[in-house]
Amino acid sequence: MRSLGLGQIALIVVLIALLMLTGFWATSVWNVTGDAVMDKHGWIALGLGTFFSLLIGCGLMALMFFSSRSGRDDAADPFRRRGEPPAE
Repeated sequence: MRSLGLGQIALIVVLIALLMLTGFWATSVWNVTGDAVMDKHGWIALGLGTFFSLLIGCGLMALMFFSSRSGRDDAADPFRRRGEPPAE
């Protein structure tokens, strides 16, 4: 295993800082809006929105996977030759 470079360490530090900032912001927003009341129509809308977002996301990922496995994406990349290993 090779050691991390200075740029990679800086990137990891920045990403961890963004994650912590996002967590702090989400916690503060959650606490501020803790007294908000949502009726049954709000819960239904939240549930349906979550369900259809997951359905569309999973469906698109499945289409991408099956399209890649069927070989139909090969024609879209004219610079890649068949049988040639990918460049690293």
